[in-house]
Amino acid sequence: MKFLSLTTLALALVTAYICNTVWVMYTLWNPKECSSQNRGMCLTSYGSNKVKWNLKVYCTKKKKVSNYSKNDLVWELKDVDFQSKITESVTIPLSLPKHSSTRLYFHVVVHENEQSKTGEFSVHQSTNITKYSKPLTYFKLVDDKNETKSNSTDQVLHWRTKMNVHVMHPFFNFDRTEFPMEIFKYIKQTKSGNYLPVLFIDELAYLKSDLKEIKQDMTNISVDITYSPISIGKLRLWTNLLVSMQSMRELGFTEEDTEQIRGLFTDTNIMFLALTFFVSTFHLLFEFLAFKHDVHYWKERKTMEGLSLNTVIYRCVSTFIIFLYLMDEQTSYIVLVPAGIGSIIEIWKVTKALKVKIIKNGWKFSVQFGTLSGKEKTTDNYDHQAIKYLSYILYPLSVFGAIYSLFYVPQKGWYSWVINSLVNGVYAFGFLFMLPQLFINYKLKSVAHLPWKAFTYKAFNTFIDDVFAFIIKMPTSHRIACFRDDVVFFCYLYQRWLYPVDKKRANEYGISYEEDKKEK
Repeated sequence: MKFLSLTTLALALVTAYICNTVWVMYTLWNPKECSSQNRGMCLTSYGSNKVKWNLKVYCTKKKKVSNYSKNDLVWELKDVDFQSKITESVTIPLSLPKHSSTRLYFHVVVHENEQSKTGEFSVHQSTNITKYSKPLTYFKLVDDKNETKSNSTDQVLHWRTKMNVHVMHPFFNFDRTEFPMEIFKYIKQTKSGNYLPVLFIDELAYLKSDLKEIKQDMTNISVDITYSPISIGKLRLWTNLLVSMQSMRELGFTEEDTEQIRGLFTDTNIMFLALTFFVSTFHLLFEFLAFKHDVHYWKERKTMEGLSLNTVIYRCVSTFIIFLYLMDEQTSYIVLVPAGIGSIIEIWKVTKALKVKIIKNGWKFSVQFGTLSGKEKTTDNYDHQAIKYLSYILYPLSVFGAIYSLFYVPQKGWYSWVINSLVNGVYAFGFLFMLPQLFINYKLKSVAHLPWKAFTYKAFNTFIDDVFAFIIKMPTSHRIACFRDDVVFFCYLYQRWLYPVDKKRANEYGISYEEDKKEK
């Protein structure tokens, strides 16, 4: 019996995962609505659109407040149209002279016009808008006398510069027997058995990049408050995500680890969110398949004929530099761990390319490098010739960029300057190291030595990265790097069309069809 291949199994798992996710999203957006024949088991909205509501935002130094004063009121909407979207910037005075001990909370209240803001027909939610965080100090390494040249290890108070408030709309008639329990804590019922407007403060929208430090000389802070409606499907999805974020923190993930995930959902259109999900799923699939075929290719590879050794070494060095850069930027482990694994794989590929062997002699170990065959020496000569031409462009530009950042770009320290200069060189000029392989293909008039399966999956991922470049925030240099790979990919395709299959040429494993036929 022939077993399923790993590729077929991966495709089947991804297909099942997508179908399951589509079904889960459909059930979130389409809960069971109460039928007209079972009115006794229905939970309906109080007043629906006939009742006029007010929305008020209070700012206090207490987390729990029973009564609010007029001085605490910072924003108000009268006769709220729950279908509209409104954004307004409010100014919050700082009354205490020492802001390091100041704690500020926003209390959002929605109540009926004719009722008290703390009565039966009112709903309340609160959130903290101040937070302690470690500040990052950037300074110019050369001739900078005005800025502090050390990062403080103490955490200082910051404030969140925005708050998103939502009310579920349109109103929904729930079936009490199949009520969605994830939103139960946001439901407040009246004595008559109806529920009041479902108020929700979007905690997912709070990102570390939105924090600003409260300095000692500040007398007030500014916060952008946005009200917008939220559908029942999005509300259920958001509450499930908040529970997932809490579970991740309980498992040991830090806030920085979940920052990347929350950033995908912040101020994102639901269609873009769905596109991001499908793109991410296929990106993961192609990344796995590329990894599988790449490891298989280098495991079976016995010769470096037709392959650029300098390109392999550069890829190893650049991957390691990017890994150090991500560590210096305190990137989430979700991104850092795959980068570290990729660095280890690239180091292993260099040992295969250099034919490194570790010889054990008793308790002593020695390292031995393999010798080059005649065809490998020809490839190596072409490789050095291409690198010689590129060195006239690559090294001067990299050195100039490093010197410019030293004098004009603020840095966290000397180590950060070195890492940033190296990673900028990788992003800006790294594609030049892909050109030696094109030059070798041109000289040998062959592309049979390339790992085309792994290369094809990596090419698919390149196009997926192009989509990410439009819908996800990323550095400009990284965005440009996504598109530069497309140019090189089309050059490889052109060479594959230009140099037809020749059975006398060696394939990617160093074996030609004619030689294999003679041996048999």
